Amino acid sequence: MKDKKQFLETFVHGVFLILGLITVGCVLLITVYLIISGIPAIREIGLFDFILGDKWQSTASEPSFGILPFILTSVYGTAGAILIGVPIGFMTAVYLAKFAPATVKNVVSSAVSLLAGIPSVVYGLVGMLVLVPAIRKLFDLPDGSGLLAAIIVLAIMILPSIINVSITALEAVPKEYEDASLALGATPVETYFKVSVPAAKSGIAAAVVLGVGRAIGEAMAVMMVSGNAPNMPSLFQSVRFLTTAVASEMSYAGGLQKQALFSIALVLFLFIMLINATLNFFLKRSKEG
Repeated sequence: MKDKKQFLETFVHGVFLILGLITVGCVLLITVYLIISGIPAIREIGLFDFILGDKWQSTASEPSFGILPFILTSVYGTAGAILIGVPIGFMTAVYLAKFAPATVKNVVSSAVSLLAGIPSVVYGLVGMLVLVPAIRKLFDLPDGSGLLAAIIVLAIMILPSIINVSITALEAVPKEYEDASLALGATPVETYFKVSVPAAKSGIAAAVVLGVGRAIGEAMAVMMVSGNAPNMPSLFQSVRFLTTAVASEMSYAGGLQKQALFSIALVLFLFIMLINATLNFFLKRSKEG
């Protein structure tokens, strides 16, 4: 019986190890493929001309392949979505985890889960039909498609990730922490924000990381509301993100243009890895501190 149990544990351990190695292998394969496919265009165009060039004219008689507008647009769009989405998501998570009655929590949690299951193309469609005309009318613009619309859509799309993961982290805080704080005379609000939130900061930070990944990697919804024009980023001007640059031209691209799109994908991949590594570094540093 003991040998059978030990064999079962070893077998399960082996299965999990294989699955983990498969995941790592997939990441390595994607990395190698992007490097092999993306390096030739960077070599031909030139690294600085490719990264710092401010003009993307891939189908012109004398094409230029500068992706600086795409990089800045992705940075500004992600930063704007995080600035809007994180405070709203965080405060909603604290309310649902600590303040909301059970009925309200169930209703709002169901709505958040439904929000997470909506396809990105639906977000884009609603943004085109509702948000873009509203921005055009509110600011008296010729076209409401632009960076502002993309930021608002991204901020809404990252809410489910931030809220759900933050709620899980807050509910995992031992009840004894809060009881001790209340026993010392702290109010419930002080207890939740000065005891529960700091205790759950690693989980909340993980929620922010997921939100950043969702914002950076989104393509379809952003393409539908941003105007998808390769301009330098401006709040009320049509723009193009790194993701939408690849998605919008890959279907008909060929030759150097197609290689340049793979190079954009490589830059996006490295960009996401850099952000995740930076956030993980600061998370580990805060834990050690």
